[in-house]
Amino acid sequence: MSKTSKKDKTLLVDAPLSILGLAADYGHGNVIEDITFNVESGETFGLMGLNGVGKTTLIKILLGLMPSSAGEAKIFGAKTLDKNSKKKLAYLPERFEPPYFLSGMEFIRFSLSLYGTTFDENEVLEAADRVALERKALYRRVHTYSKGMKQKTGLLGTLLTKCPLMILDEPMSGLDPRARACIKDEIVSCKKQGMTIFLSSHILADMDEICDRVAIINDTQLQFLGTPKALKNEMKETYLERAFLKKIDTPKPKNNKAA
Repeated sequence: MSKTSKKDKTLLVDAPLSILGLAADYGHGNVIEDITFNVESGETFGLMGLNGVGKTTLIKILLGLMPSSAGEAKIFGAKTLDKNSKKKLAYLPERFEPPYFLSGMEFIRFSLSLYGTTFDENEVLEAADRVALERKALYRRVHTYSKGMKQKTGLLGTLLTKCPLMILDEPMSGLDPRARACIKDEIVSCKKQGMTIFLSSHILADMDEICDRVAIINDTQLQFLGTPKALKNEMKETYLERAFLKKIDTPKPKNNKAA
């Protein structure tokens, strides 16, 4: 059974993301409660769970978009609303819609300007090649884009900020297999450059491929924290998706919230 380690039971000052005893309540009982874990520097960390279990709620708290009802979350030791945490964090939402009146290139320029990151058109074009986005599309208004093209543009506008912490909510949404492979390569490249990636996805095969560790939220609580391999071994399954489903369908032992 997976256990929360000692270092995951305390807020770490130098951790890109540190969460201790976090809970959220919309007025009809906790959506999440007693969520505790740390995301290490240079780690790709995946958040897993079915729809409605509180993954987006947790991300909103991390972004400072809603308060927690209990517990605490810090980004590089600073509170989530602190300006020092905001400038170290880049976020891609699940339903990304760039401003329709901008071209893709204009959106990326604007995105980088928010973080004081130098804009280099050639660098953007080379990055577009890496994610299978046609260069000429970047000069068109985004209202002409397909869902996949919008997603790639959003990813470029996020990853090119070179922020030390990236939070990506369903980054593979709307992407075909080639584009998914390209984005995974980009995430791996960011990791090699020392960036930390925190992502949520329903495509568990992708999580298995690129994540150092994963967490499962189920029935308001953290049900697993560890490597994809450890989860598969525990559930005696070859595929992460099967292991995940078996895990959330396994009754939790009494008085053991992170099993």
